[in-house]
Amino acid sequence: MNEAQLLDKLRKVQALFLGATTDGERAAAQHARDNLQSRLDSLKETDPPIEYRFTMEDQWARTLFVALLRRYGLRPYRYRRQRYTTVMVLVSNQFVDEVLWPQFVKLDNELKGYLNQVTQRVVKKALNSDTSDADVIDEPKRLTC
Repeated sequence: MNEAQLLDKLRKVQALFLGATTDGERAAAQHARDNLQSRLDSLKETDPPIEYRFTMEDQWARTLFVALLRRYGLRPYRYRRQRYTTVMVLVSNQFVDEVLWPQFVKLDNELKGYLNQVTQRVVKKALNSDTSDADVIDEPKRLTC
């Protein structure tokens, strides 16, 4: 089981723990949670976390990325004087390659598509129904000496 699968199972066990109504259910969920956490800790020994620096192109991508990091229990940060678009995190290389980055790219594409649709709709209703791109024309000829 890789780190992503362990984290997913850990989230599900936490949901079970929160929804448990009896002491027995809570104890079983806590035991499963402890087992998963110990396996996750052992994975960190074989693929230790390293410091990554990510640069996001806009505030929406940054917000999405930070939320995704926190979803997996990772702590995003940045150093003083780093740009607002910079996000630092300690994370394993395998987790970034196999889970974090592919998931971020997919979600970011979905978010951009949604934001584009909203923008088109609002501009059409509020300003002008023609939301096509600007015309492309030839440059004026230059005078030569």
